[in-house]
Amino acid sequence: MTVPNDVLTDAEVVRRVKRGDRDAYRVLVHRYQDALYRCAVSLTGDRDVAADLVQATFVKAFTEIARLQDDASFGGWIYRACVNRCRDYQKSHRRRDVALDAVGGPQLASRDRADAALERDELQRSLDTALSGLTDEYREAFVLKHVEERSYDEMSDLLGVSVSALKMRVHRAREALKTALEEVL
Repeated sequence: MTVPNDVLTDAEVVRRVKRGDRDAYRVLVHRYQDALYRCAVSLTGDRDVAADLVQATFVKAFTEIARLQDDASFGGWIYRACVNRCRDYQKSHRRRDVALDAVGGPQLASRDRADAALERDELQRSLDTALSGLTDEYREAFVLKHVEERSYDEMSDLLGVSVSALKMRVHRAREALKTALEEVL
């Protein structure tokens, strides 16, 4: 009798992958791709780049999974790999401009809805610009805490930084964002 993939733990799925079950890796990709993508978009500011980085992270993780010592730690391991890949991208590109979502979609029925959409787009642009102005460390900490909703302990495990240092980074990121947004709004 086989157990459905959605009830297997990460450790069980990783063990299957290590035994040569390539299809089992799809379970891990399915579990983590959305969270990694959201994180990568937040860290790079570019949806296309984020998709490429996440895909590259999964490919590299597949080739390196045999080296994972604690099968149950796959989530933190793949997350760290993605964050590191985003860091490398940021270092090599040092882009401070954040790609904006394309404005479009269905025609708005009323002027009020159009005004509301413009305000939301402007607010999003302001937030994206403010986020892109943060240092990599502050942006990373802010995204993990407030976008990914990670605990400080999880963040510490993922980044290898002390909880107190992460609290300071998140605090400073909030202050910097507040200042940047106050200037714009």
